[in-house]
Amino acid sequence: MAKAQTAPEGGFIDLPGGRIHAIVMGQGPDLVMIHGANGNARDFSFDLMARMADEFRVIALDRPGFGFSDDFGGPQSPLAQADILRAAVQRLDVRDPVLMGHSYGGAVALAWALRGGDDVAGLTLLAPVSHPWPGNLGLWYRLSNSALGRAVLLPAIARLAPQAAVERALEGVFAPDPVPEGYLDHLGFDLTMRASQLSLNAAQVNALRPHVAAMAPGYPALTLPIEVVHGTRDKTVGLSIHSELLAQEVATARLTRLDGVGHMPHHSRPEQIADAIRRTAARAGLAR
Repeated sequence: MAKAQTAPEGGFIDLPGGRIHAIVMGQGPDLVMIHGANGNARDFSFDLMARMADEFRVIALDRPGFGFSDDFGGPQSPLAQADILRAAVQRLDVRDPVLMGHSYGGAVALAWALRGGDDVAGLTLLAPVSHPWPGNLGLWYRLSNSALGRAVLLPAIARLAPQAAVERALEGVFAPDPVPEGYLDHLGFDLTMRASQLSLNAAQVNALRPHVAAMAPGYPALTLPIEVVHGTRDKTVGLSIHSELLAQEVATARLTRLDGVGHMPHHSRPEQIADAIRRTAARAGLAR
């Protein structure tokens, strides 16, 4: 039902095990965008893709199991997701892309760079999850990933949660910045509230810490240009735990702190994000 209500904006890439949905816009060097937790590629087509389409061929991907992409069998590590998405863009003849990853998508972009070696030109990371964090996730994630949560809680929320409740949750993610008018309608309330996607998201987020712990020792060996942008008032992904540590460990990583900005800088400060992408491309030697 969800997929019948919100139509795909892009096309599908057939792979062994399923299809990946990709929105493609513009011409130029390849720029691949990877969304965060419980999102989809429409997060970028709301604004940022059009800003970059005069300078890049912009490819926004639905991660496996999100948006209109098939789930490829269920939960995958950031490395496994990177392998799937990398195989997908190869079908589009993507060469040496700049990868832009937001939040959980930042972990996937880092995994792609660790795995891909020389076939990535550079990274632009927005509030990325890069390192293991202290403590536990909140009660919501623990409950939603439990057997009771998967069997009862998430299906009930998917059926019964009013749009106003989802809008209030979004306000918490964007805070202290406002949610842009029309954002949830564009993202697809029906897509984000599917029980299957909620369950997959909970499983992936709960499993993420050991994956980034295993990835982190490889970061210092990265030599590609990396631009990291992180809001100082981000309450979802901690600046000091992730981006500041990444900038300390990787010689080619440059960190831009956005004072007073929350977890969604590509919506609250889109032109500064566009500039970070341009800096990545310039450092990589990609012609505009």
